[in-house]
Amino acid sequence: MVDVEKVLDEAGLKNPHVREYVAYWAGVTEPERIEVVNASDDARLVAEALEAGELLPAGEGLYYSRSYFKDTARSEERTIVATSKPEDKGVYNNWRDAEEMTSSQLERMRGQSRGKTMYVIPYLMAPPGSPLEAYAAGVEVTDNRPVVLHMIRMARVGTAHVDNLEDPTSFVRAVHVTGDLENLGQGTPDDQRYFVTVADQRTILHFGSSYGGNALLGKIAHGLRQACYDGRASGKFLAEQFMLLGITDHETGKKYHVCGGFPSASGKTNLAMTLAPDAMGSRYHVEFYGDDIAWLWVGEDGKVYAMNPENGVFGVAKDTNELTNPTALDSIKPGSGAIFTNVAYNPDTQEVWWEGKTPEYPADVTGWEDWKGEKISDREAGDDSPWAHPNSRFTTTLANVPNVAGDFEDPAGVPVDAIIFGGRTRDREPLVRAITDLAEGVYDGLTLGAEATFAADGLDGQLRYDPMSMRPFMAYAEADYAAHWLKIIGAATQQPIFAHVNWFQRDAEDGHFLWPGYRENLRPLLWLVKYAAGEVSGRQTPVGVLPTEEELDLTGLDLPADELARILDIDVERWRQEMGFREEHLQQFDGLPEEIWEAHRRVAQALADADS
Repeated sequence: MVDVEKVLDEAGLKNPHVREYVAYWAGVTEPERIEVVNASDDARLVAEALEAGELLPAGEGLYYSRSYFKDTARSEERTIVATSKPEDKGVYNNWRDAEEMTSSQLERMRGQSRGKTMYVIPYLMAPPGSPLEAYAAGVEVTDNRPVVLHMIRMARVGTAHVDNLEDPTSFVRAVHVTGDLENLGQGTPDDQRYFVTVADQRTILHFGSSYGGNALLGKIAHGLRQACYDGRASGKFLAEQFMLLGITDHETGKKYHVCGGFPSASGKTNLAMTLAPDAMGSRYHVEFYGDDIAWLWVGEDGKVYAMNPENGVFGVAKDTNELTNPTALDSIKPGSGAIFTNVAYNPDTQEVWWEGKTPEYPADVTGWEDWKGEKISDREAGDDSPWAHPNSRFTTTLANVPNVAGDFEDPAGVPVDAIIFGGRTRDREPLVRAITDLAEGVYDGLTLGAEATFAADGLDGQLRYDPMSMRPFMAYAEADYAAHWLKIIGAATQQPIFAHVNWFQRDAEDGHFLWPGYRENLRPLLWLVKYAAGEVSGRQTPVGVLPTEEELDLTGLDLPADELARILDIDVERWRQEMGFREEHLQQFDGLPEEIWEAHRRVAQALADADS
């Protein structure tokens, strides 16, 4: 039996409420030993993980891990938000009763850490001193050492973060138990896995996975689901799946900050880590703040502020290369301490590879293993299954990102000039459209959608709607969520401009993209902040203000005139069709604020009155 008090004394963990929490869960899961973790333990833990085979070397200061082949992504159908309030039930949050889920998780976790180490990870999901620090502290207990190493990269880890809390009870209690991964019935009627955020108790109970999105509890479970609930409960902030970047104009000395939400495969990470196009690089500098989460609040000066609560990047490896995201590659270079998960691996050369890293597969397959650990050389002829899992990842700290903002650790956050939404759509959305009305901006976010597939004959298919890109992370009912957005942003005396962007318009005949994307995506953002400042006037349409061809800075970029005209225009008939889908989508949300319905009617009427 572990002497919990002695271990915590030796670790210098003073917070009595944290000590009580650790002792309780040690009694439930029954670990063989307990270890309290600080970020300074990273090198030792890496060495131990290498010796145990939990990590494999992937070059100088780089590491590779492989998860169980049925445990490679978040499992939305097993992910639950539980509270004691039935009114928190929404369309997307898989709401369940808190008492029921806490009781059942307790039984699943009982005795599951026997023979293992319980790692205690005190962490902070914010720069110390942040106005939202009271909602940022947490303690994850886990029986999985690679999870600890990922958390050290993704959060600020150390006992000081919980010992110095103004309210010593104000930490998220996050419990992760891996479970017997080979015998959990993944994907069957007997599936034993559940990933539960008991939001009104600020408790996270995850059982049955070692994959990052299910196991790094400071990230999504705390940083999004719990924080989403805390933001509404406190009335103080929004927690969103948003990227955040900064743009400095060296000619004028002005700096702008843009944040926004993008559904999966819509270019969020690539935009967050973008650089200025070569032709504009001497004038504009783009800085990275974060690619996945932003917390937003209104400061005493009446401006909306944002920060990235994370301390690292948990990026999708697939299609990351020198063209799509050179910044990401620079952040995972030798010596960075990056961890790769479920990519292809060559134990002979200690190299990693994923689809899209290079134009072609490695020519010599000798030694290469796919994400399951199976030899590529043993494959039968014609087997073209992926070498890397499509959801393979890299984990690295923000400090490794070469263009990370100099003030990314400023607890005050940064003022937000624009909030953008963007989905992958082939024909509905122009390159950028500005929205100056708050209710219409929130309405646009609630009706954010992206194409689920890209088949050439899919033009009449309905978008998969993903409100604010928060569909998998919503913690309470959508109508209340919309009202909270209106309240928080509406309290600002200097409100950011809203906009919708789309890099993915295609030619209807041959399917090629009409806009080159990647680094060129800075251009519509520059137009947007200039429009917000009154420096350009744009062209009014029923769905927002679009740039004129003369206003969009195309220095160094040669686009066919007809294609430029198409991405700076709207198809009124397609939009009229879309409005019917949007109305059907919104009708799911009982009690939606009347301001949102009024915004919908205004847009629909403007489209009805427009010339086709």
